[in-house]
Amino acid sequence: MKKTAMFVLVLVFSLSLSLFLPTNTVISNENIIQVDSVDPIKIVAHRGASGYAPENTVAAFDKAIEMNADFIEVDVQRSKDGKLVIMHDPTVDRTTDGAGKVKDLTLKQLKRLDAGGWKGSQFKGEKIPTFEEIIKRYRKKTGILMDIKYPKRYPGIEKQIAEILKKHKLEQPKKGEIIIQSFNHKSMKKMKQLLPKVPIGVLITKKAHTKEKAIEEFASYADYYNPSYQILTKELVEKANAKGMKVFPWSVRSFDAIQFVLEMKTAAIITEYPEFVNLTKKVTISTVER
Repeated sequence: MKKTAMFVLVLVFSLSLSLFLPTNTVISNENIIQVDSVDPIKIVAHRGASGYAPENTVAAFDKAIEMNADFIEVDVQRSKDGKLVIMHDPTVDRTTDGAGKVKDLTLKQLKRLDAGGWKGSQFKGEKIPTFEEIIKRYRKKTGILMDIKYPKRYPGIEKQIAEILKKHKLEQPKKGEIIIQSFNHKSMKKMKQLLPKVPIGVLITKKAHTKEKAIEEFASYADYYNPSYQILTKELVEKANAKGMKVFPWSVRSFDAIQFVLEMKTAAIITEYPEFVNLTKKVTISTVER
């Protein structure tokens, strides 16, 4: 009976993966290994389920919820006329049919752009959302991890975000409701001063920021320590945890990488493929380049 059940699991899993895996991934029965148990881990959909739908759009965020993500990660910038919008790059060139810097375009100009067609004709017509549109649409459906992009380019953006969160009664959020993070750690210190009850995360890429002294400094104002998974180690997770910070590594895009992060016992995984995490909890997939 157990062998039959395992065969069914493998068959269903393999068929489902064929719908989503990148074309350079090869699956075979010998690549599939049962994993006995995995500790609970939060799934953060990076720019939404952006492996399946255009990043930072309603289509990607809705897909993330469909795939049972615990959080959606959104990138916050500001338009020329002072409106907060959801966009990752400093320019709109890569992910829309337009051109120019986000900070040099008005909200009206940004809203005219097609932010979905580049990902596929089925997404044509997707628009750049505003920060408030995302809060209103998703705050009751999933957690929101807000990444402030390039705060030096947007003086006062921290205060502006704080005011909007207060407007929506999120200055004292419930557990798992919102988190604010950035690569700009000075910005996060400022955010903590403005909203002491809101969880703060620091994004980490530099080896210097993995040292004991740096981790202790981050812990003085941050609740989350979020490194690139490429510099992740068990020792680093233990150091951050010992200082009271949870670890959310990013951005994990392959089954091998997801399995590695699961073994590190982090609090979450930030990924473009939220579905992969739940699947990898059951089996391990080895990917090979064609």
